[in-house]
Amino acid sequence: MRLVLLGAPGAGKGTQSAILAGKYAVPQLSTGDMLRAAVAAGTETGKKAQNLIKNGALVPDDIVNRIVFDRLDAYDCQKGFILDGYPRTVAQAQALQQVLSDKNIALDAVIEIKADETALLNRMKKRAAETLAQGGMVRADDNPESFAKRLAEYKRKTLPLSEYYREQRQLREVDGMADIAVVTAEIAAILEA
Repeated sequence: MRLVLLGAPGAGKGTQSAILAGKYAVPQLSTGDMLRAAVAAGTETGKKAQNLIKNGALVPDDIVNRIVFDRLDAYDCQKGFILDGYPRTVAQAQALQQVLSDKNIALDAVIEIKADETALLNRMKKRAAETLAQGGMVRADDNPESFAKRLAEYKRKTLPLSEYYREQRQLREVDGMADIAVVTAEIAAILEA
């Protein structure tokens, strides 16, 4: 299974991709996680991305593409993958299409998780509070100011992906405001159709 999950920050992409990765035994490829790992490791890419992530800005396509395409070549991606948070721009989607086409691979689905903006802000605040309560470190971009920037960037750069994939007849939508299990069931129904 080769799946792209789209949705605004906090829509549930990470939650759903983790569940689906277990269900279908394919890796969850979160660009956010890959970028945070690069930052933590102090890699060249991580250093370039660090300030952008901290301020809620999107990392440039060339950096993100390099990280994702290298990861797609890994052994565990041979049976499939779930892309969580990638592509974020039409240019990234076109680059992904070209890379997959070169490998004779097609996406099985592109699913957008739709959610209300006010609910998304509340989810971010809840996630930060739960992380703190568990003794964890809150992500640098889990604050209202960075979240507002991320949402604005999403609307400006990522939202056009919906139209792009709709034109490609690949886009399916699910209601991200439903319970987690309901959203998972809706996604599974799309994948198994």
